[in-house]
Amino acid sequence: MVIGTAAGFSDVATVALAIVLAFVFGYALTVRVARRAGLSWNRAVRMALAADSLSIAVMELVDNVVILAVPGAMAAGVATWLFWGTLAAALAVAFVVTLPVNRWLIGRGLGHAVMHEVHGPAHH
Repeated sequence: MVIGTAAGFSDVATVALAIVLAFVFGYALTVRVARRAGLSWNRAVRMALAADSLSIAVMELVDNVVILAVPGAMAAGVATWLFWGTLAAALAVAFVVTLPVNRWLIGRGLGHAVMHEVHGPAHH
């Protein structure tokens, strides 16, 4: 959001960039952990896709809807409290909405639960 807004991108381009970067960085962090635990690149990427896809998608959907719903937030610019306050509020709302999604996934052995195999005692 910050990059697109600071660069003067359209709202659509800014949201698209934010979504792409959320997935790239979300997957990258998971792959990094999996690789450090000794998993192959192929297995690490598959694990990241399984662990993070739904969570990131829900987070981004809610986050971007909230930001777009606040009048003037996207046009306010990065030097304003409206922009940063909206960004922080959107992140907080998205977290609250995504938390039960992640709990549901973990409860079924999905989502971040697939990462448990690389966090177990054998990998410390």
